[in-house]
Amino acid sequence: MHDDSEKYEELKLENQLCFPLYAVSNLIIRKYKTYLKELDLTYTQYITMMALWEEDLLIMAELNQKLHLNSSTLSPVLRRLEEKGYIEKGPLEEDERILFINLTDKGYELRDKALKIPKKMAKEFNLEQEEAKELHRILYKILEQEEKSKR
Repeated sequence: MHDDSEKYEELKLENQLCFPLYAVSNLIIRKYKTYLKELDLTYTQYITMMALWEEDLLIMAELNQKLHLNSSTLSPVLRRLEEKGYIEKGPLEEDERILFINLTDKGYELRDKALKIPKKMAKEFNLEQEEAKELHRILYKILEQEEKSKR
C-alpha cells in the first residue's frame, strides 16, 4: 500500500463540497417522494408545477431556465403532466416555433393539495430558521454564478 496520504488529501470524499450536496439532494428527493406519492407526481413534475403555479403562462425556454433543466429532460415531464390533465401546451400564435405551457383548472386544483408539502418537508430536517436561510442564500449564490457564466 502506498502512503501518500498528504499528497491525495484533496481527493478524499470527506473534503469535497460536491459530495454532501449530492448526498443531501438525493436525501431530500427521497423524502419528497413520500409526500408526492399521494399527488401522483415525481419530484421533477412537482417542481415544474411549482414554477407554473408562480407564473401560469411560460414558454419552454423560460421554464427550462427557471428549473435549471434542459429540453430533453423537461419534455417527457411536460408530456406526463399533460397526460394527467394538469397542463396544456402548444405553439404560440406569433411564432409557432415557440412552445407555451399553461395550467388547466385541474392543475390549479392540485396546488391546494400540494399546499401542505413544504411544511411537512420543513419538519423533516432539524435546521434552525437562520441556518435554513443561510443555506438557501449560499445555494442560490452558486446558481446565480452559473447563470452569469452562461451569459
